[in-house]
Amino acid sequence: MIIRIGRDGEVEKEVNKTIRETLIVMDMGHSHAMEYVPVNPTATSHIAVVMMHCDQNYMGLKMGPALAARGYHVLACESVEGGEIDRKLLMLDNSIRYLRGNKEIEKIILMGHSGGATLMTAYQSIAENGPSIYQGEEMIYKCTLKEKLAPADGLMLIDANYGNGVMSLLSMDPAVEEEGNGMKLNPEFDIFDPANGYDPKGAHYSDAFIKKYQAAQAARNEKLISLALERLEKISTGKGNYVDDEPFFITAADQPKPNNRLLPEDTRLLSHTKGEYDLVHGDGSITHEQIFSVRTPECDRCFSSTYGMGVNKNTVKGFLSSQALHTTEEFAVLEDGIIGVDWKSSYASPIGNIDGISVPTLMMGMTGGYEYLASEMIYERAKMEDKTIAFVRGATHMFFPNREAEKTPGEFGDTENALYDYMADWMKRFA
Repeated sequence: MIIRIGRDGEVEKEVNKTIRETLIVMDMGHSHAMEYVPVNPTATSHIAVVMMHCDQNYMGLKMGPALAARGYHVLACESVEGGEIDRKLLMLDNSIRYLRGNKEIEKIILMGHSGGATLMTAYQSIAENGPSIYQGEEMIYKCTLKEKLAPADGLMLIDANYGNGVMSLLSMDPAVEEEGNGMKLNPEFDIFDPANGYDPKGAHYSDAFIKKYQAAQAARNEKLISLALERLEKISTGKGNYVDDEPFFITAADQPKPNNRLLPEDTRLLSHTKGEYDLVHGDGSITHEQIFSVRTPECDRCFSSTYGMGVNKNTVKGFLSSQALHTTEEFAVLEDGIIGVDWKSSYASPIGNIDGISVPTLMMGMTGGYEYLASEMIYERAKMEDKTIAFVRGATHMFFPNREAEKTPGEFGDTENALYDYMADWMKRFA
C-alpha cells in the first residue's frame, strides 16, 4: 500500500518554487518517507537518491531538499531504532522498489550517512551477491534474509562512521564492574581523571593507558557477544523469555558522541589520513593534500552512571546483527586508523561490507570530527572500478562548519553548500 500525502493534508506541497514535497506511506503504514522532487524536469531528475539511517529518522534531513534543489529526485526515509538489521534492509528494499515503479526514474543512488553507511553497504552487498555472503561460519550473526533485494546503481557514503559494530565497541566503558549496574565503576579506567591524562583543554592519555583501556574494551565486547549468543540459542530453542527476540540493554555503551571513549577528549586519535586526497573548502575550491582533523576537544563528563544517556537499549538480535563484531589481540585506535578488528565477523560495518560492492561509490569525510577517517579505511578496501574519495575542510558530522575549531569567524565557509555541490556534481556520471 502506498499513500501520497502532503504534510498539511493535500496530495503534494511546494517547499519552494523549485521543489515539491510529498509524504509517502508504504508497507501498510509501517514505513514512511519524504519525497522531494524538482517541480520542473532537469537533466538529472531521472536520478533518485535514497537516504536512510540504521536507527534514526532522516525524513527531515536538510540534505533531501538541498539535493532536490540541485535537480535530483530524493526519497528521505525513516528507520526504526534498535532491533534486527534485516528488518531495516527490507524497509529499504521497499523504498527502492517504490522508486523502481516510477517510470521516470532510471538510476537509484543510495546515500548512507554515519550509521546509515552500515545499512546501505550491507544492503548493496546483499543485493549484488545474495544473503549467503553473510551466512558463513565466520559470522557472529548470520543474515536471515531469503528475499532478493533490488540493487541500486550507485552509492554515496557521507561521513560514514566506522560501522555500528565499531561505534558500539568504542562506546563501551571498561570501568563497568557489573553488567546492568552503572554505579559500580572502576576508577582505574576513569578517562576524566587528570591522573590518567585528562585535561579539558585536550587530554593526553599515555600509550600505556590507551592500550590498557582498549584491551579492556575489547574483552568486555567479547563477553557481551558471548552472552548475547547464549540468549540467541535459548530463543532459537524455545527456552528464551520470548519467542522472537529479547531486550538486550548494555550499561555505559550507547553510541552518541559523549559516550565514544577517548576520541572526543584526545584529539591525537584518528587525527590524520595515511595518504593525500582532495580537500573541498567552504568556498568550493579544492586542494590535494594529507587530510587532518581540525576538531577541538569535546565532552567533559561521563554518562556511564546514567540510564537515559548511557545505556545501549537494544535486543539480542539487534545487538548481534548490527552492533557486534570480533576484535583480535592487535585491536587499537591509532592516529591514522583502527586495527585489530575482524571486519568479516559481521555485516555491521561499511569497512567490512565494501569489498562486496561493485557499483560506483563516493566516499566523503568531514574533517571537523573524527568519523571522517572511516572514509579512507573504506576507500582502501573498496574494489569497484569507479570510486571517489574527498573530504570537506572544517565540516562537522552533520555537515555545518565546526565553529569551535575556527581560528577566525567564518574560516571554514559554507561547508554544507560545498558538500551538496560536490555530491550533485559527482552524480552527474549517472545522467
